[in-house]
Amino acid sequence: MNDHALRPAQRLQAAPAGLKVPPVARPSSRRRRLPLLLLLPFGLVFALFQLAPIGWVAINGFQVAGDWSLANFREILGSPWYRQAFANSLDLAFWSSLAGLAIATLGTAALRQVPGRLQNAVVAFTTMASNFTGVPLAFAFIVLLGMNGALTLLLQQLGLAEQFQLYSRTGLLVLYTYFQVPLAVLLLYPAFDAVRDDWRDAAALLGAGPVRYWLKVVLPVLSPALLGTFIILLANALGAYASTYALMTSNYNLVTIQIAGLVAGDIFLEPQLAAALSLLLMALLVLVTAINHWLVARSRYV
Repeated sequence: MNDHALRPAQRLQAAPAGLKVPPVARPSSRRRRLPLLLLLPFGLVFALFQLAPIGWVAINGFQVAGDWSLANFREILGSPWYRQAFANSLDLAFWSSLAGLAIATLGTAALRQVPGRLQNAVVAFTTMASNFTGVPLAFAFIVLLGMNGALTLLLQQLGLAEQFQLYSRTGLLVLYTYFQVPLAVLLLYPAFDAVRDDWRDAAALLGAGPVRYWLKVVLPVLSPALLGTFIILLANALGAYASTYALMTSNYNLVTIQIAGLVAGDIFLEPQLAAALSLLLMALLVLVTAINHWLVARSRYV
């Protein structure tokens, strides 16, 4: 047996008589405790702002008048109003995520073909745009595409559109897609490193055109990243609140708006019902994530 494969205790036994083996250096207890001490503030913040709210929601979702009950969930599932809220949220999240993913995929593919300086400038701008959400984003859309918005008036003068309905499902889809695209570009940009430049030439030599090359080579390679990005975009859209509320107030029925109304509403305050809604929304996200992991696992072995 090779002496390098022996454990430190075995080396001492296998050493010839009279030969001193240097002791194995072990990290001191202080060095072992230092990383734990550095992680302590992070763990405290994580417990206070992540675990504690989730625990409160998990407990209060099953509470009615101080007793354990499923009445909150029965009320939500039996109410057409709350079922419509989930349907509207899923509708906006699905189509905006799909549109954002398609636009970001084409944009990222084109971005990888431009010079490095331009790439860095676009990535920097995309990083800034991905943080442009909430009330400022809603205000920007009102200024541009509102009833008297600059872009709306320009389209009317050119005869291209009479009026853009910003305060509708179509307007919300445009708003959601806008803040989905920068996030999708940032997530897909590193994934394109797996696509080699010589694959296009090899596919062309084998008689594959650009469309066939994308369908048979690029998309299968990128499928795990595309699926993962789609799930993140879906979760991002399902949890959106500030931009939607600033644009529509409570005129469009969404789960996040209903949760906020039950927690901080002027008329009805039902935090336990809001906790039950939050649990159902969390369960929906967990289900979607589990489906994504299953699809990604299949894509690696097909």
